[in-house]
Amino acid sequence: MNLFTTPSSIIITCHKRIAPYLEKEVLELGFEIEEAFVTGVKLKGTINDCIKLNLNLRCASQVLYSLRTFRAVNADDVYSYVKDYPWENILPHPGYFSVTSNVSNPTINNSMFANLRVKDAVVDRIREKRGERPSTGAELTGTVIHLFWKNEDAELFIDTSGDSLARHGYRKIPGLAPMLEGLAAATILASKWNRHSPFINPMCGSGTLAIEAALIATNRRPGLFRTNYAFMHVQGYDDKVYLKEDALLEEQIKDVPGLRIIATDYSPKAIDNAKKNAIAAGVNKLIEFAVCDFALTNVPQDEAGVMMVNPEYGERLGELKELEATYARIGDFMKQKCRGYFGYVFTGNMDLAKKIGLKANRRIEFYNSTIDCRLLEYELYAGTRRSES
Repeated sequence: MNLFTTPSSIIITCHKRIAPYLEKEVLELGFEIEEAFVTGVKLKGTINDCIKLNLNLRCASQVLYSLRTFRAVNADDVYSYVKDYPWENILPHPGYFSVTSNVSNPTINNSMFANLRVKDAVVDRIREKRGERPSTGAELTGTVIHLFWKNEDAELFIDTSGDSLARHGYRKIPGLAPMLEGLAAATILASKWNRHSPFINPMCGSGTLAIEAALIATNRRPGLFRTNYAFMHVQGYDDKVYLKEDALLEEQIKDVPGLRIIATDYSPKAIDNAKKNAIAAGVNKLIEFAVCDFALTNVPQDEAGVMMVNPEYGERLGELKELEATYARIGDFMKQKCRGYFGYVFTGNMDLAKKIGLKANRRIEFYNSTIDCRLLEYELYAGTRRSES
């Protein structure tokens, strides 16, 4: 059986609260979704379909192709069912594989033990069939086997992604407390930006929001920045399919005449790092960078657009006092310089958000790592620009 052409269940995972934007992406790629849940979506397809999904999705974390489901009371049951699977038809020779898992079972208190039982089962099976032991390790650079095990329900997957798709691969200098690329893309997709009007990003830090905006506007996909995926290390892989999908990534890039993306930061070092990241992403010519206080950011007035800012949330008392003033200034900046725009503030501190002094017309829920966050949307009225935006 060739998994690359045999349909099975595909689970595409993502971080909590990003699923609605992942779902929209999957539908736009022409796939039908069977089920949507808090941390992903389910559909039917082949590993060749997984190749397309891996190269194109901005908000996903992993693309998992189902091999089998089974009942497992304990880790010994997991070992038996895993060992029974024909891994000699999955792992290339001599073979290197890794194991990941999502486990919630009362018989074990450490998911690493479940990983070990899966690893032992695969190693024992390959040793019996080939007479030699495959290599294993934590690096997700070869075949990746994923175990989902909740209570007595278990499912084995090939993780066709390997390293998380939420890291898009262009960001060489992350800066301080950077926003994950997949999260940044989701916040932009959640906004009312039309992808050709101005996108203003004060306090840009390492430039992730501005870069993701440029990538989305010009239809540059994350697959442009990555050359190794776990699907490349499964028997039956045909690089012609991958190369065809990879070529399409270049063909679908589009020019957006007059596009203005403006990113500023008071730190010269931050702007220097953001420029380097933009160069790596191939969008440095699409972004206007400037070193200045955020309140001095140039906001074009000839067309209504979007202003998006991700200020600090504050952890210590001294910081909070300073940030109260900063959030108040953000409100002043939006009222005075962003009329006609939609303003967006991404924050994990709603007490600080009150200092903005404006009423948000939408509060869109996200997580930044484990921090409960909101993308606050402000419609900044200014005559006819309201209807234009």
